Amino acid sequence: MTTTQPRGALLHHRAEGPATAPVLILGPSLGTSTALWDALAPELSATHRVVRWDLPGHGGSPASLIGPGATVGDLAGLVLDLADALGADRFGYAGVSLGGAVGLHLAAHHPERVERLAVLCSSAHFGGAARWEERAATVRREGLAALAQTADARWFTPGFTVPALVEDHRKADPGAYAACCDALAAFDLRDRLASISAPTLLVAGREDPATPPAHLREIADAVPGSALTEIPGASHLAPAEQPEAVLAALRAHFADGGAKRGMRVRRDVLGDAHVDRAQARQTAFTAPFQDFIARYAWGEIWTDTTLSRRDRSLVTLTALVAHGHLDELALHVRAARRNGLSPEEIGAVLLQTAVYCGVPAANAAFAVAQRTLTEDDDTPTG
Repeated sequence: MTTTQPRGALLHHRAEGPATAPVLILGPSLGTSTALWDALAPELSATHRVVRWDLPGHGGSPASLIGPGATVGDLAGLVLDLADALGADRFGYAGVSLGGAVGLHLAAHHPERVERLAVLCSSAHFGGAARWEERAATVRREGLAALAQTADARWFTPGFTVPALVEDHRKADPGAYAACCDALAAFDLRDRLASISAPTLLVAGREDPATPPAHLREIADAVPGSALTEIPGASHLAPAEQPEAVLAALRAHFADGGAKRGMRVRRDVLGDAHVDRAQARQTAFTAPFQDFIARYAWGEIWTDTTLSRRDRSLVTLTALVAHGHLDELALHVRAARRNGLSPEEIGAVLLQTAVYCGVPAANAAFAVAQRTLTEDDDTPTG
């Protein structure tokens, strides 16, 4: 499902993917719109609630949201307003160029909000103030028509173009565009990079003249634990020019967050002892399956807040009885107790299964549950 936010007090944005999935905010480059992410957002929305936004005066965002002397911090504040309106206390963030600078600012100044970060074709500084101040003055004086004519050379490798993005550049509001140039002129986050704690991926276009790989490497060297990926055949707008390569990098980076969330939930529900045993038995042969369980079952299904964990235990017990998975049933009887079900409620569930799954299935389930509950009652707690 895709929704589009109309013009208003918030940044214009598009939201795609399940409403209960982890939120992933996608930021644009100067002169572009949400269309920059057209090739990636539908794919990323399979596992995330993807929210892409337009800069003020670009795409559908009002130019009035920004003014002369604006800063990257101002733009980051608008993104936080959007996240608040969407109920996203924490979110993943990926941004290109100016959108990437916004992500760096958020991660450095609002670490409690950014769960994971990807910075694409961007920099911790954009070559000093003079060139951006000059561009801002030119745009305020002459508009964007002439500058848009050079967009292909600044954005893409020779012979490549995305006409819709060039048209977005041409149609942007000159005053808002110039204000974004002001923000780039003032931006320098090099002294704050070491404070970024969110797991961070840097993506460089190997042919990018605006923010060459050295700029991304500078960030990677300063942000603890970060990783750098270079995309061959890509210039400044790598998501548009090499979408498959960028998608693979982003999927791997943001899926790790799902696996970690899933592992936390798995431990909460099944207990540390069971998870530790499963991890200890893991081999190269079983590792892909364990990863699948962590990402999908625990990182996506059990983290969906549509049903409570208590409700999910009720459903899981019933399904296991129906299919005769008695070893798993013992495990999930314990999980049901951890999720707040009493022995009487577990018994009521199993009695219900006698009606709909058959008496022999329920009889075997009662035996497993009785043994499991008795063993747990006999386990020393001191």
